[in-house]
Amino acid sequence: MTDIDITRELCPMTYVRTRIALDRLAPGELLRVVLRGDEPRRNVPRSAIEQGHTIVSTEDAADGTTIVVIRRH
Repeated sequence: MTDIDITRELCPMTYVRTRIALDRLAPGELLRVVLRGDEPRRNVPRSAIEQGHTIVSTEDAADGTTIVVIRRH
């Protein structure tokens, strides 16, 4: 599994960084994205699904971040 931290990024860069990371993975591989904020929490999973990827899990952490695991299509 590959990890990226986009907690300091603002939309639309949150999904741009996520997409670049997904493009580097082989089909079926997982990407764990650590993000912060309501807008990225909505937009990153939605954009990933629109690109054909699968959201494996979404977890809100105690520190205010959200961890989204995406399987590349």
